Amino acid sequence: MTVAQKAGAVRLRPPQNTVHRRAITMWTTRSAVSYGLVALVFLGLSAFVEGAGTVFAVLAFLTALAGACYAIVVPRWRYRVHRWEVTGDAVYTSSGWLWHQYRVAPMSRIQTVDTLRGPFYQLFKLSAVTVTTASAMGPLTIDGLDEEFARDLVDRLNRVTQATPGDAT
Repeated sequence: MTVAQKAGAVRLRPPQNTVHRRAITMWTTRSAVSYGLVALVFLGLSAFVEGAGTVFAVLAFLTALAGACYAIVVPRWRYRVHRWEVTGDAVYTSSGWLWHQYRVAPMSRIQTVDTLRGPFYQLFKLSAVTVTTASAMGPLTIDGLDEEFARDLVDRLNRVTQATPGDAT
């Protein structure tokens, strides 16, 4: 048995669980609203800025078109890529849509576990769980979990990390 096996080394691997299916709808809605607001600003400017109305109208159209494309493609793509898994030893995540990023945080390295529930999350009864370590890469985020499941997961992670020996650095 190697030293790494004796120490319970955690290996980077693709996680198994998908986020909640409602995440697609939340991401789509959030994108549509964001791009829609920018398009409305351009449309408003086209009515009030003399001599540049056509330019702002074109910008409003292009923003709405880009937003529609983004809202249709990216959330479904994100859903296919975003994965997560929690074992007794570590938290695993994968994310990204052009560049896939796989991350692992051993339980002994976890410093804090938090949830995020902004307006869109609340509307769709979802949460994001953030696992913070001392890593220079920043926290691991599991975006799009059912809110009740996320609460249970945070409780579980807090119990496991408190019971796991190590200095979380």
